[in-house]
Amino acid sequence: MKNRAFTLIELLVVMAVVAIVATLLFSTLASARASADAITCMQNLRALSDANLHYATDHDTRFCFAQARSNNLRWHGSRHDAKVPFDPTKGPLSPYLGHDAKVKLCPSFAGFLKDDDSFETGCGGYGYNAIYVGGTPTNKWDGELTVAIPAPSRTVMFTDTALSRSKGVQEYAYTEPWEWVSPKGELSGALSPSVHFRHGGKANVAWCDGHVTSEAPSKLGDKNFYNGDDAKNQIGWFGPSEENGYWNPLSK
Repeated sequence: MKNRAFTLIELLVVMAVVAIVATLLFSTLASARASADAITCMQNLRALSDANLHYATDHDTRFCFAQARSNNLRWHGSRHDAKVPFDPTKGPLSPYLGHDAKVKLCPSFAGFLKDDDSFETGCGGYGYNAIYVGGTPTNKWDGELTVAIPAPSRTVMFTDTALSRSKGVQEYAYTEPWEWVSPKGELSGALSPSVHFRHGGKANVAWCDGHVTSEAPSKLGDKNFYNGDDAKNQIGWFGPSEENGYWNPLSK
């Protein structure tokens, strides 16, 4: 029997099938990679919350401060001058963060601004609840006492964060609630958001009891002070806004 060659139509059909299979395989691999990155991010946040809980145990049940008065020492690192980047191996939580002694970078946080285009480095794409946990409305320089947080499983400690800039997004060390809070504890006007919903439209959140969840946005932001487009960059808030919602340990 003579071998029959492929016709042009048969060859085109085979090529089309191969292209479809390749597209499906690429999509599956991309989805699997995104899922793996989201899991790694959750592990990073769990490590951060564990470090902060251990810090509180060693510091009279007081959580780590978000920022020192000098502004050159923050929860994620230190620097000797405002003109140089933070060293993420020399922050107050560094002794509790394992062999690397620094905050690990979220693998899904890619393409962010660096060097002169950013004023925040070393926080790995994660932000601390500075107003209510890393500080208090009456004293922003000291962390809150663990006993002052009556519902730790419903109080934000860390989240995925980013700050919108005109050129893109940069690292940002704080997860901002819905509104400013005065020293008297009064809500005092809207803030620009920093929660970054980078995992398929969701953000990972570490709560004050140490568990980690994935949250969808309840509202995205608009243009901010830096002319950054929060909606385009998937930056906003989750949960209720009343009394600053899950950020405020005393909200109902």
